[in-house]
Amino acid sequence: MSRFPFFNRSNTIHSTQSETSQKPYLHHQHLHLDRAGSLNRFYGSVESVKTSIRGKMVKKLCTLFESSKKSLPEAESESESLPSSKSRPKGSDSCTLFRLPGTEDRIVVYLTSLRGIRRTFEDCNAVRMILKGFRVWVDERDVSMDFGYREELQRALGERHVALPQVFVRGKYVGGADVVKHLFESGELAKMILEGFPKLRPGFVCENCGDARFVPCENCSGSRKVFDEDEGSLKRCVECNENGLLRCPYCCS
Repeated sequence: MSRFPFFNRSNTIHSTQSETSQKPYLHHQHLHLDRAGSLNRFYGSVESVKTSIRGKMVKKLCTLFESSKKSLPEAESESESLPSSKSRPKGSDSCTLFRLPGTEDRIVVYLTSLRGIRRTFEDCNAVRMILKGFRVWVDERDVSMDFGYREELQRALGERHVALPQVFVRGKYVGGADVVKHLFESGELAKMILEGFPKLRPGFVCENCGDARFVPCENCSGSRKVFDEDEGSLKRCVECNENGLLRCPYCCS
């Protein structure tokens, strides 16, 4: 037997149950955290919520346009008394309350060609591409080229601050970019809204304005000033807008 019992290999150390109970950290070392499973359950619940919300929105839009198509006389009677923006009901049900007089035979899109706000420009371009894919003629009204279109849209919707783009079909208000995208993805845009419009030939471009919808004023050549021979001074041209432009007489008549 060794003189130093500490180095005696025959002496083994056995930890009792009381000793292990006094060391709780030993138990935590054996715990297994299923992080991958918890993350999968979390993202799965989020995706299910997104899917349910998207389905409800598309279903509501389809129901709205089905009811508006079946009850066209009722929508016309309601549009005669346009409510103010404060008393207008919220949600997509208010789409049937707004009308644009004089546009019952066309599709009108209020948009902007300026790139000042990226999201607005992308939404306007997306709506243009969607409607252009159906090969139907669209009356594009660029509010950045003619301020009168902005005032016209504000009067039609009864609001001062209006987001772009805004779409009217046969004089009835359809909605903005989100509504048009949802109707396009669900197939209701071609089936119920754009049905009956004449088709353009593939690659059609107006030879007069190049699909810009505006041409320079022939009276002032775009300068917005004309010379008055009687008074011998320059005056403001009354035939063009603030940019010296006129609507194309060929494709926008």
